[in-house]
Amino acid sequence: QVQLVESGGGLVQAGGSLRLSCAASGASGSTFRLYIMRWYRQAPGKQRELVASIRSSGSTNYANYADSVKDRFSISRANAKNTVYLQMNSLKPEDTAVYYCNANLGTINIWGQGTQVTVSS
Repeated sequence: QVQLVESGGGLVQAGGSLRLSCAASGASGSTFRLYIMRWYRQAPGKQRELVASIRSSGSTNYANYADSVKDRFSISRANAKNTVYLQMNSLKPEDTAVYYCNANLGTINIWGQGTQVTVSS
């Protein structure tokens, strides 16, 4: 059973940076790379939204971003470490949310417990 654990959230001033990590346990490195990994976020009173996704194909990783974070956030993965990252730069107060890691493989969807990111103005 694959489990995801996020870390790296916290309180930061506007314009600052944070790096979130999501570590997957229970999966071999060769299996982990098959998962499409996504970061979502949910702000108070709002629906959960997709922030970024990354998939591996051979030796190449393909990433996609929500328009609201494009050019500020960067998603990456280290398949040998069963870990995916979200580098967040130029943070804005509207980035404040609980950030969730998701692993998807076919009909399998696995969620982490979330990590709080708070950006003060």
